[in-house]
Amino acid sequence: MTDTAKFETQTKALIDDLKSVCANYGLGNDGNEFKIITQVFLYKFLNDKYVYELKQLEPALVKAKNFDDALKQYSDDDLELLGMQINENTAQFAPKNLLSRLFEQQNKDKFADIFDETFLDVAKANNDIFSVLTQGGEKVALFENISKYVTDNRDAFCKALVNKLVGFSFEHIFTQKFDFFATIFEYLIKDYNTNSGGKYAEYFTPHAVAKIMAACLVTDTNINNVTCYDPSAGSGTLLMNIAHAIGEDKCTIYSQDISQKSSALLRLNLILNNLVHSIQNIIQGNTILKPYHKQENGQLEKFDYIVSNPPFKLDFSDYSADLDSKANQERFFAGIPNIPKTKKDSMAIYLLFIQHIMHSLNDKGKAAIVVPTGFITAQSGIDKKIREKLVKSKMLAGVVSMPSNIFATTGTNVSILFLDKTNTKDVVLIDASNLGTKVKEGKNKKTVLCDFEEQQIIDVFNAKEAKEDFSVVVSYEDIKAKNYSLGAGQYFEVKIEYVDITAKEFKAKMNAFESNLENLFAESKGLEKEIKNNLKTFNYES
Repeated sequence: MTDTAKFETQTKALIDDLKSVCANYGLGNDGNEFKIITQVFLYKFLNDKYVYELKQLEPALVKAKNFDDALKQYSDDDLELLGMQINENTAQFAPKNLLSRLFEQQNKDKFADIFDETFLDVAKANNDIFSVLTQGGEKVALFENISKYVTDNRDAFCKALVNKLVGFSFEHIFTQKFDFFATIFEYLIKDYNTNSGGKYAEYFTPHAVAKIMAACLVTDTNINNVTCYDPSAGSGTLLMNIAHAIGEDKCTIYSQDISQKSSALLRLNLILNNLVHSIQNIIQGNTILKPYHKQENGQLEKFDYIVSNPPFKLDFSDYSADLDSKANQERFFAGIPNIPKTKKDSMAIYLLFIQHIMHSLNDKGKAAIVVPTGFITAQSGIDKKIREKLVKSKMLAGVVSMPSNIFATTGTNVSILFLDKTNTKDVVLIDASNLGTKVKEGKNKKTVLCDFEEQQIIDVFNAKEAKEDFSVVVSYEDIKAKNYSLGAGQYFEVKIEYVDITAKEFKAKMNAFESNLENLFAESKGLEKEIKNNLKTFNYES
C-alpha cells in the first residue's frame, strides 16, 4: 500500500471512530451529529497543522522525544513570535488549547466544560480569519459548545472523543494534494450532505460533472489573481475543482448560500484545500433576494469565473414580489417566474440563478451552470428569452447534455451550460447522453462516467470538434435559425444511405416489390371477404 493510500485509510478510520463515539452516546444519525463530527475533525486538523508549522520553524521540536514537554520550555513571548511567522492558512493556538494539553486534563472534574472552553477559545482567537459571515454581518465562529448535544455523561463523551484524536496525526498529510483532500472531504460528509437539510438542500455535485466544468472553463495555464464565484455553493465541490484547476494560490473564492450547513461545510472544504484566505468571502444568505457581494459603487460584483449547480425548483413565492423591482430589471431581464396556484415548490428558481450569473460576469468572464436539460429546448417563456440573449450577446460557448441519472438523488436529466463573454467563435453542442455505466447507489440508480469518457467530453469541447452522433459545431446564426434550440441532436446530419445498382438489379427489385404488394392486396381481399361472411352468422337473441 502506498503512503497516500495508507494515510487515506487511517484518516477514514478516524472519521469512523468519531462516528462510533457519537453512536455510543445516542447521537448516531442524530440531526446534530454532523456538527460534532465536522467540528472535532476540524479541531484536530487545525491543531496538527499548527504543530506541523511550529516544527518547520523550530527543528529542535522535531527532535524532541516529547513535543509537549519541549514546547513547555518556550516562554509565551517566544511562542507569540513563532506564531507570527506561521502561515496565514494555519489557525493560531495558545499552548493551553492544544490537543496534548486537553488530553492531560481528561480526568478532571467537569472535563466537558474544559473541552468546550478549549474549542471556544480557539474559535475566538481565529475569529477574524476563520469566521463565516451572515448576510446581516454576523460572524459564525469556527466552533461551538459541543457537549451540549449530549444529555448524560458529557464528561465521558468528551473524553472518548479526545482519546480517538490523540492516536492519530495529520502531520504526514499536509503535503498531499487536492485529490486526496477531496476524497477525505466526501467521506467525512457523505452521511450529512443530503437533500433533507431545508430549502436550499446541499446536493452533492458528482465529481465527473465538477471535473468537466472546471476543465472546460480553465484552458489557459497562465492565469493569476482571478475571482471565482458560486451563488449557490452548497458544500463547495464546484469551487474546489475550479480553484484546483487554476491554482489555489492564484484565485480568490466568493460564494453565497442560504444554508447554515452548507456554509459550515464549505468553510471546512476551504481549510482542507489551503484556501483559508477566501473564508471571509463565504456568505450565508439568500443570493436571489439579497446578493451580498457588491462593488464600492453599490453595483453587484463582477467575477472572472462562475460555477453553479443551483436548486432547480423551489417555492420562492414569499419574496417573489420583492424581486420585481426597478433595481432588478437588468439582473432579471427575462422575467420572474409566476407563482402557480398549486405546486409552488415546483417554481423554476434556476431561471433566476442563470440570469443572476449572466449579470455577475465581468467583461472577460466565463461560467458553467448545471441546468435541467429541458431548458435548452423550451420553445417559450423565460427559458427561451435567456437563450435568445445568450446568442444575441454572443456569450454562449457551448452545452454538454449529460447522461440520465448522473445525479443519483434526482431523476431530472441535466446539461451543463457554458458561457464565455469573450467567445468569438462558433458554439459546440455535445450529446453525451449515451455515455456512462449504470450502477446502483443505495435505492437509486446512477450513471458513472469513466476517466476516458470524461476526458472525451473535455477534449471535444475544448477543441470545438464535430464528431458523428456526439457533437456538432454551430454558428450563432445556425442557432437562431433553429429557434434558439441548444439540443445537439437537432443539428445532427440526417444520413440517407445510397447504394449503386445496375438497371437490371433495379428492375428486379421493383418487380419483387410489386409482386409482394399484389400478394398483400390479395390476402387483404380474402380477409375482408372472410370477415363479411362471419358477420352474417351473427343473430340477435332475445
